This record gives sequence, structure tokens and C-alpha cells, in this order.
Amino acid sequence: MTMETARLVEQGRDHKVVSRVGHASKVGYHVNKAIKKRKCGKKMKHSVPSTVPIALQQLFVSCRQVFKGPGTVPSPHDVHKLCSILDNMRPEDVGLSRDLQFFKPKTVVQGTPRVTYTTIYECRNFSLCCLFIPATGVIPLHNHPEMTVFSKLLLGKMHIKSYDWVDPVNSDGSTPAPQFRLAKLKADSVFTSPCNTSVLYPTEGGNIHAFTAITPCAVLDVLGPPYSKEDDRDCSYYKDHPYAAYPNGEAAVTEGNGDCYGWLEEIEMPANSEMDKIPYLGPQVTETSC
Repeated sequence: MTMETARLVEQGRDHKVVSRVGHASKVGYHVNKAIKKRKCGKKMKHSVPSTVPIALQQLFVSCRQVFKGPGTVPSPHDVHKLCSILDNMRPEDVGLSRDLQFFKPKTVVQGTPRVTYTTIYECRNFSLCCLFIPATGVIPLHNHPEMTVFSKLLLGKMHIKSYDWVDPVNSDGSTPAPQFRLAKLKADSVFTSPCNTSVLYPTEGGNIHAFTAITPCAVLDVLGPPYSKEDDRDCSYYKDHPYAAYPNGEAAVTEGNGDCYGWLEEIEMPANSEMDKIPYLGPQVTETSC
């Protein structure tokens, strides 16, 4: 099934999700209700095809098994399990196609392009979502507090830059809070789909990262657990500065490897960085209960 989500992105990036609820109702589900429950021996009626791509359903079922809730990190075995599924996922598994107008724009967007996202499924333990980043669009440097995140670039080409804190916690367990904190560069490369899944953890793997789309991109994200202001997992934004700009004799940095480090300054959300949310209109995962 071809998802209209990307078409909606192209038609109205600056519109909020409220203006698109009518489209969601036409396919038989409401915003944030991308899951269909199936009782034993009964099938719910809905206006979208009932066939769920095997890979998407496997991902959903595996996430329910792997993510145990806030304060937990998947085991290496479970990380490998999810990566094996995500590595083989295709755009069609979430209703996308490289032939959609969003991925073949005829005009260049003026100014700062808006990034759009849609939620496939979300619960307290994890969420599945897709990000749509137009060419030259940016998701600025941000963190993922106490979260494990799997990112699969489904379509497009993007630059990813990521860091980890050199001093994630103090000896007493508190978090350091200077104006500039030292971080180690983990990635500063261009990725082109199809490519392997990237994984970040609460304190390693590039927990603080930024995306810059070179061509229109679609990214499938699995977050465990998802962001939550109520649970003190809100998103923070940063600006990076060269290590040489603020030298202070950090023991972690030896002469000659300063390029592998940077100073991160926490900032307010950059202007025009708020994402627009749209309803998910692709294949829906199926939850079974007996």
C-alpha cells in the first residue's frame, strides 16, 4: 500500500496535524491510533488493507518482547535481534515508495525546510515512528535521555554527526552542568540508503546526534522508551564548538587528537526546528489477544 503521508508532507509542511485529521478518518483510524486489536476468532473491520508486511509485524512483536520499560537497556542479543529485522526492512514495509513526489521534488524549498514525523505505534515502553526530512532539512543536535534508539535510513542520503559525553555522570551520580561539556565525536559521516541500522544507548553509541538531509530522506526510528516530559525524558538541544576553542587541559584529550572531541553547549530549541506531526496512513501493525 502506498502511504499518503509523504504526499501530505509535500503539499503542506507548515500545517499542523489538526488540519489533517480528516484524512486520517478516511482510512479508518485516528491520529496516534495506528494499532488494530484482534480478538480470538474475530476481525475488526477497517478501511485499510488488513495485510501487514511481515517485517513490520515482526518488528512490533519483537519490540514488545525486548523493551521492558524506563530504566532498562536491551541485551546485546536483543539488540542484534532488532537490528536483523530493521536491516532487512524496505520503504514498502511502512507504505513508502521512492516514486512519491516527496522523494522526487521538482522545486527547491526556500528557507529552512520543515521536518515532519508520523507515529506508527507508541506505548510507555517504546515507539515506532517515521521521520520525513526534505533536502537540506536539519534535525539539530539533540539528546536521548535514558533511551536506546534504533535508526534505519529507508530512503535518501544524509549526514549524521553524533557525540557521547566524556563525563556522563559525576562520582556522586549527578550530572555535570557546566556551560560547556566535553564530548567525544562518534560519527561525522554521510550515509546512503540502504544501509545498516544505527543504534545509540543512554551513555554511548552517539546518544547526542544531528541529521542533515542531502536528499529527501525517510528514517524509521525505534525509541525505547520514548520521550516523556512526565518521566523526565525531555529532549535537550546543543551547539558544538571545536575542542581547540576552549582548551582547559582535559585529561581525556591528548595532544593531536583534539579533532575527536568537542565542547557542547546546551541551548534552547533552535528556531524552526519544531517538527510537524501528521497521521500515519501506512500498513498497521496487528496486536493479538486471547
